[in-house]
Amino acid sequence: MEIPEKLVKFKFHFLFALLFCLALYSLTLIAPRFLTLLAYFWPLFLSTALFLFAVVVFGKTTLPGSDASGDKPGEGLLDYVAGQPDHVVESYKSELQQSSKVVEEKEPEM
Repeated sequence: MEIPEKLVKFKFHFLFALLFCLALYSLTLIAPRFLTLLAYFWPLFLSTALFLFAVVVFGKTTLPGSDASGDKPGEGLLDYVAGQPDHVVESYKSELQQSSKVVEEKEPEM
């Protein structure tokens, strides 16, 4: 009598597992076969593979250009998109350098 009492504790677990297995089995019966999906979507798969191949090829063949506007690549483009003129960026850089010098001067030596 001990075993049925322990099984009653897990009745919801068994019910959930049974419903999950039935749902999974019904999906395998209703869902289309893999080859059917592959036959339908092969142009999409092929075009995506060619695009990714082109990205890799262009990424390896193009040389990074020297950007005169900043240290980080793409910083000039980000400044243009953000609408900040170059003189604001340059004044900010000079203020940042001055503030870092002030911080260095205030730090006590050990």
